[in-house]
Amino acid sequence: MAAQELLILTSTILLTVFGSSSDSEASHMDTSSFNRSSFPPGFLFGTASSAYQYEGGADEGGKGPSIWDTYTHKHPGRIRDGSNGDVAIDSYHKYKEDVRIMKRMGVDAYRFSISWPRLLPKGKLSGGANKEGIQYYNNLIDELLSKGIVPFVTIFHWDLPQALQDEYGGFLSPHIVNDFRDYAELCFKEFGDRVKNWITLNEPWSYSVGGYGIGVLAPGRCSEWQKLGCLGGDSATEPYLVSHYQLLAHAAAVEIYRLKYKDAQNGQIGITLISQWMIPFGKAKHHKNAALRSLDFMLGWFLEPLTYGDYPHTMKSLVGARLPSFTEAESKLVKQSFDFLGLNYYSANYAAYSPQPNSTHKSCMTDSQANLTTSRNGVPIGKKAASDWLYVYPRGIRDLLVYTKKRYNNPKIYITENGIDEEATLPINQALNDTWRIDYYNGHLAFLLRAIREGGVDARGYFAWSLLDNFEWYAGYTVRFGINYVDYKDGMKRYPKLSAKWFKSFLRKAHR
Repeated sequence: MAAQELLILTSTILLTVFGSSSDSEASHMDTSSFNRSSFPPGFLFGTASSAYQYEGGADEGGKGPSIWDTYTHKHPGRIRDGSNGDVAIDSYHKYKEDVRIMKRMGVDAYRFSISWPRLLPKGKLSGGANKEGIQYYNNLIDELLSKGIVPFVTIFHWDLPQALQDEYGGFLSPHIVNDFRDYAELCFKEFGDRVKNWITLNEPWSYSVGGYGIGVLAPGRCSEWQKLGCLGGDSATEPYLVSHYQLLAHAAAVEIYRLKYKDAQNGQIGITLISQWMIPFGKAKHHKNAALRSLDFMLGWFLEPLTYGDYPHTMKSLVGARLPSFTEAESKLVKQSFDFLGLNYYSANYAAYSPQPNSTHKSCMTDSQANLTTSRNGVPIGKKAASDWLYVYPRGIRDLLVYTKKRYNNPKIYITENGIDEEATLPINQALNDTWRIDYYNGHLAFLLRAIREGGVDARGYFAWSLLDNFEWYAGYTVRFGINYVDYKDGMKRYPKLSAKWFKSFLRKAHR
């Protein structure tokens, strides 16, 4: 790296970490020295979304109910503002406008998810495919391609058909594996002539831990002793089962894609995982080991089987018989079942050694024998965002990528989500002037570039979360992650925030 380029990177990082000297628009709009052309040729820049958070149209076009429809309607008290995704931000009707917004910004790609119950209202092929649902996604894909935007399609982003939850408990049952494979194959058949980038699952860790460990996500299950008001469950066993069947479902979908579609359609298929970066709480070896274990229990839980065919040794030794095991055939199926890795990164934690007493109360949250915090000696790890779990730590994206490269055989990686939120109570003029979001993106992109240039990481693209403000799961509409503002009280009108204008400037293609 040339000395001048290193200086530019360093100044960009310092600006992000320590804050800019001015909040003026001009100081945040300068992309002359750090922009798209700083990255390797062919590197993709995009934005990301998901069906339940964006679409709405809950009862339209033949769509069946998902577990999120049921959860938000039956238990509105479990959503911070009692809201739901019935309308969300109405992308079901406004998708053309949303594609125009992306086109104006100059993005290369759009990551969105397909709603399983919109394609298969009863969850299974035998229950019939919904032609209106298929047509909606055909229209969206065609609209993207007509504007030169590459679709990255997530097959499952948490909105499981309620029919499968009712019939056999969804991902708690091995029956899910074949039903997911059939659903994925329907997607390949209907859309694979135009979709060349597939993601099977979004954040299986979040689905398992959030839905079955602490009960903050649908279906809201966890152990009664935790006193979290969950709807039944066992935090000691269910998250591990759900993760196991997610891995097997993923592998089954990849197998069918590779056998029947990959060569003919000339596409690639992967999975999106999430991980915070883990920093040892202190210099003692037991804190360093706690940080490594924490990575095993978040990232390695899935990436170790996907790379090497089995769970991390730490998990097997600490979880014991509660951790399912792979048969030889399953291990072979799961191992190397991805062409690329999607990685979602938002924040970092301190990890401290925390031995667990021999209690009858076991949980996936304590099995790692690590205590995760966002401050040390009263000093936060970074600037706090609106969400309690999100603290700004840009260096973490570089450290996580370099760790992943070294530990997991240098996979091809796309950053499939990265972003920051603000409180929804901010007046619109303040929300539109989101200089903090520009700082966040600027800093993370600078450290991503360092991971590529200095760390040799094979990163191919970056997707900002999120294109638009939207329904943020248990937080409802109380926080805003969008680079474009949505006015929920005035017909879901969209307005570009300063960060959208910054991205447009960052992505402007130079004439060569």
